Amino acid sequence: MSVRARPTSPHLQIYRWTITMTMSIFHRATGIANYAGMALLAIWLVAAALDQEALNLVNVIYGSWFGQIVLFGFTWSLVHHMVGGLRHWVWDFAVMMEPGQRELMAWATIAASVIITLLIWTAFVWMA
Repeated sequence: MSVRARPTSPHLQIYRWTITMTMSIFHRATGIANYAGMALLAIWLVAAALDQEALNLVNVIYGSWFGQIVLFGFTWSLVHHMVGGLRHWVWDFAVMMEPGQRELMAWATIAASVIITLLIWTAFVWMA
């Protein structure tokens, strides 16, 4: 009686890296980042509820170059997670599931999240 080798589990040495894998990781990462971003919003709301001095301090921090980068990243995180959620919602209807279509949707997720983020910042931050 011979013993057959058990099959190995799939891992990154077997699978080639794809854009859909990357978008799956980004969707999870932006979900986690959104928790941190909500903490920033909560800090701002608490400062606004306390007094003008606390609000001014938070506004100075958020208005600094580093604060602006963090807030821009948080905006992109929210938008990217939302667009990724819409991509999954479309897939719930078994639409756009073919290999070429999945990759197109993944690239569209990146493009849409960047464009929408830039539109938000243009309309509400840079033009305000």
